[in-house]
Amino acid sequence: MNIPNIITSVRVILIPVLVLVFYLPFDWHYLATAAIFSVASLSDWLDGYLARKWDQYTEFGAFFDPVADKLIVAVALVLLIEEHASLWMTVPAMIIIGREIVISALREWMAELGKRTSVAVSMIGKLKTTLQMIAIIVLLLDQPGSHAALLGLSLLYLAVVLTLWSMVAYLSAAWADLTKDL
Repeated sequence: MNIPNIITSVRVILIPVLVLVFYLPFDWHYLATAAIFSVASLSDWLDGYLARKWDQYTEFGAFFDPVADKLIVAVALVLLIEEHASLWMTVPAMIIIGREIVISALREWMAELGKRTSVAVSMIGKLKTTLQMIAIIVLLLDQPGSHAALLGLSLLYLAVVLTLWSMVAYLSAAWADLTKDL
């Protein structure tokens, strides 16, 4: 266990804390939940930075870091679906979560073929992740219908555009392998 992997593990430990704080019956739960998600989002950058800087790449980290990211984003989106209780929140959350499942399966399958690098994380994927985390933070900051929530929803829709764009890019890179048996 190295420091980057410990940071990733803390991100997973923050998930039940995020859920618990989200349901606290206090006005400040919005700010606290957004703060927890912000710490988790920043830890995603920090663990990767430290792993590269200190040359502490591990197979565990390569597996666990994206899992931690997807888990906390999915949990936060589910919480926001409940809070907003609208089609406007549910549809982008479904697209984001669905894309993560599809691309995770695609990467696993391509790895079995020895072609994982053809679906490696791209700059579009990194931008998508950044924008979606900012959108979630803004959405967690305030109650539905507020100016912050409307800004967050707008940012989430921009993240959905990048989500679909990156999914198409990954599927295009793997298309020949996906369709060779058809």
